[in-house]
Amino acid sequence: MAGQKLTKRKLEALKTREKLIKAARELIQEQGLDRTSISEITKRCGVANGTFYTYFKRKEDVLSAISIEIFNELYAKALSYEGSFLQRLEFFLINFAAYIEESGVRLCQEWVRNTVNPKLALNDDDKVKLDFDLNLLRSLIASGVEQGALRVEVEVDALSRLLVELLYGQMLCWDFSDGTYSYKERTKEFCEKFLPLIIKPYLKE
Repeated sequence: MAGQKLTKRKLEALKTREKLIKAARELIQEQGLDRTSISEITKRCGVANGTFYTYFKRKEDVLSAISIEIFNELYAKALSYEGSFLQRLEFFLINFAAYIEESGVRLCQEWVRNTVNPKLALNDDDKVKLDFDLNLLRSLIASGVEQGALRVEVEVDALSRLLVELLYGQMLCWDFSDGTYSYKERTKEFCEKFLPLIIKPYLKE
């Protein structure tokens, strides 16, 4: 019986956390992070203010959870994207940059500052964000092999590292510029001019 109660409690806790993430995502999309308060988040999903701190230490932490959710959705969309493997990969990379740009350069700069040293990251999701992004790209590239679009000898790990490092490098340069140009458009330019050259050797005839 005790085990059943614990399981039920965990399920209820998971549902509450999901409700908080959903409410925060809606509010941030409507009015931005700066204008969204914790009290607004808890009010929208019908829980007490203190409940928020059961799951998150800071308002910014819920954004990390939203980010994981959004990138998982992006990965699923890329997998089902109609077109060639190269087009699916372009879709993922460009929309990866687009989401970060839409979140704003200030937020991106703050995220980089707080996560560049994983040992100092305040949020568990941020500590593993690099591995998370690498795994998404590994899975996307592996799907190309499984579907017969890529040669089996493609170096999945090396290619996924190259692309993530490129995305992160472009993001950092965008931060340094204080957002004076479009991160999305810079990534789109790379996809149009250079990505085909990188992928071509691995494509099946």
